[in-house]
Amino acid sequence: MNIAQLIKMANQIGAFFASQPDPLQAREDLAQHLKRFWDPQMREELYGYLDAGGGEELSAIVRDALQAHRELVRPATQRA
Repeated sequence: MNIAQLIKMANQIGAFFASQPDPLQAREDLAQHLKRFWDPQMREELYGYLDAGGGEELSAIVRDALQAHRELVRPATQRA
C-alpha cells in the first residue's frame, strides 16, 4: 500500500482518538485499533517508514502511540 495513504488513514484514526480525555488511554486505544483492524503488512510498512527516519507527516498522537506501543502494534513475525 502507498505510504502516503497509510499516513492519511493513521492520522484520521489519530484525530478520532485525540478527542479522548485521557491521552495515555487514547494512545493505547489507537494502538489497539491498528492491531485489530490493520493488516500486518500495513503496520510493518508504517514501522519501516518510521524506522527509516520518516514520520514528520504523522500527527503527534499517532507517532507517540506507535513508539509507545511498538510491541503491541508491530506484527510478531517482523520483530527483531
